[in-house]
Formats: sequence, structure tokens, C-alpha cells
Amino acid sequence: MLDNMLAVIKRGLNTLMAALGRIITTVGIWLIALVLLFEEWGWEYLAAIVAWFGRLPGLRWIEGRIRALPPYAALALFAVPLLTLLPVKLLALYWLGHGHTALGIGLIIVAKLGGTAISARLFMLTQPTLMKLAWFARAFGKWMAFKDRVLTRVKSSRAWHQWQAFKSSAKALFQRLRDLF
Repeated sequence: MLDNMLAVIKRGLNTLMAALGRIITTVGIWLIALVLLFEEWGWEYLAAIVAWFGRLPGLRWIEGRIRALPPYAALALFAVPLLTLLPVKLLALYWLGHGHTALGIGLIIVAKLGGTAISARLFMLTQPTLMKLAWFARAFGKWMAFKDRVLTRVKSSRAWHQWQAFKSSAKALFQRLRDLF
């Protein structure tokens, strides 16, 4: 009798753990998807903004030097945005901890946008050099395959299709309003 009860409890716990694992996996995939969607959107637009600044005479020279870096120096260059934004993010956490919520969150958002813009531009400048590193090229290929799988899953979801329909409706509404004025 006790063995039967323990078996039932064990099956119930296994079922509960499996369901909990599926929930955590689903939430995790959606969180990763949100980050990937932001990076996908931000990468293109923010890199274009930084590229515009890169056309300025002094910065054009710097970009040329960055393109000429050897592979491991190009890889090390990605530490620059990380290290320069760390004190900014710590300041944001300080402000959050002292009740300046809007200021802290605003600074984190600005730091994320700035870091993404600079990282995107650095990657565009150094990608051909970085691909000379066999391990980097393999890892990059795996990353892109993973990213594509996640984005395909997201873009095939009902929530994505509803968002796209809402976005199209909002765009049409703004177009009609703009035509009125």
C-alpha cells in the first residue's frame, strides 16, 4: 500500500516537473526571442546611425584602422563597449537602488541602445577578419542557425501574426490621419 502511494506521488511529481520544465522552456524561449528581436531591429538601424558618424573625417580614419586589425585584436575590441558601459550600468543600478527608478531605467535603455549600436558597427567592420578564426566562424554559424530557429518559431506564432496585423492597422490609421492633415 505504501509503495503504491509512493509510486503515485512519484508519477505526480514527474508530471508536475515535466509541465514546469515546459513552462520554463517556453518562457525562456520567449525571453530569448524578445532579446533577439530587439537585437535584430536595433542592429540594423543603430548600426546605420553609427555608420553615418563613421563618415566623418576623423572617424573614417579610425574605422579604417579597425578594419585592418588582426583577428584576435578585432575580437578584443568588443571588450571596449562592454567595459565603457559597465560604469554607466552600475550608476543606473545605484540610481535604481536609491529610488530614482525612471532615471535608472532610462539610463539602462540608453546604455543598451548605445552598446548595441557600437557593437553592431564594430561587428560590421570586423566580421571579415573574425571569420578567419575557424572556431569563431563555426560558433557564428551555430549562433545564426539557433537565432534563425528561434525567430522562425516566433514568427510562426499566433502572437506574432496578431502583432503584425495590429502593426498594419496602426500604420494604415496613421497614413489616413496624415492624409487628412
